[in-house]
Amino acid sequence: MRRLPLCLTCLLLLAACGDSTASSPDLEPAAPYQTLTPSPAASPLPMLTEILLPTPTPVIYTIEADDTLGAIAERFGVTLEALIAANPGVQPTALIVGQTLVIPVDGNASQPTLTPVPVPVRQARCWPETTGGLWCLALVQNEFNETLENISAQFNLLDENGNEIASQIAYAPLDILPAGASMPLGAHFAPPVDLQAIPRVQVLTAIRLLPGDARYLPVMLENILVSVEAGGRAARVSGRAMLTTLDGLADTLWVLAIAYDESGSLVGFRRWEAGAPLAGGESLIFDFLVSSAGPAIERVDFLTEARP
Repeated sequence: MRRLPLCLTCLLLLAACGDSTASSPDLEPAAPYQTLTPSPAASPLPMLTEILLPTPTPVIYTIEADDTLGAIAERFGVTLEALIAANPGVQPTALIVGQTLVIPVDGNASQPTLTPVPVPVRQARCWPETTGGLWCLALVQNEFNETLENISAQFNLLDENGNEIASQIAYAPLDILPAGASMPLGAHFAPPVDLQAIPRVQVLTAIRLLPGDARYLPVMLENILVSVEAGGRAARVSGRAMLTTLDGLADTLWVLAIAYDESGSLVGFRRWEAGAPLAGGESLIFDFLVSSAGPAIERVDFLTEARP
């Protein structure tokens, strides 16, 4: 199942700051993925001192024989229109047995929901642009033993009196977050905006991945090299991504680079996408830039995802 389908993925894309292409001759140039536009160093806003927990997440329903969207909507007490809007990739007249649907939460107390997954927000900061805009970044952490998927969050900007002045929804750059790992999310607020606004981030969705889910393939990174450029405002990262299963074929392969400063604060991220499928046991070279929205980059962490 695809991640929750709102066409807002541009909110988490960070403005590109350099040319980056895969160095393997078998790859097309890496698809542009926006990273943060460098801006003058500014005093970062305080870290969150309160852990924010998610609101109830949608129900995930597996289609059975003789199901119809109308019957499913009636069963869960939602409108047919809301069900279709939550599942844009589903053909209402050609449901597939075993296919999963997102049953949206609409505030109806009688509607069943999954137990909320309490994914904490460990960081939330905003960094000003020279154009007067604001990039806000957050870091969520998976403290569970299971992989999570479909992570989204609400970014709210508050003025000095605690009044909300702007709001956006952001989606994680990868569909899944492994156990024990952290995922960045980002939202861009165009000028004019209060550069002293305080960010508050609320996780909206985070769903446990069921055991044996075959929608994702195992992938590992090797020969990783991180080279921070002079001044620390960007880092070039390279290495190889390899499927660790011999019988799989990944049509989609992503490598996510997550940049931190010397204090451990999230300062930027960028997602690289392979330009060619990857067969089991084979590897592809990745080579791209990730930039900082604030202080100099001290280290870069990585996450990966591969899907058939």
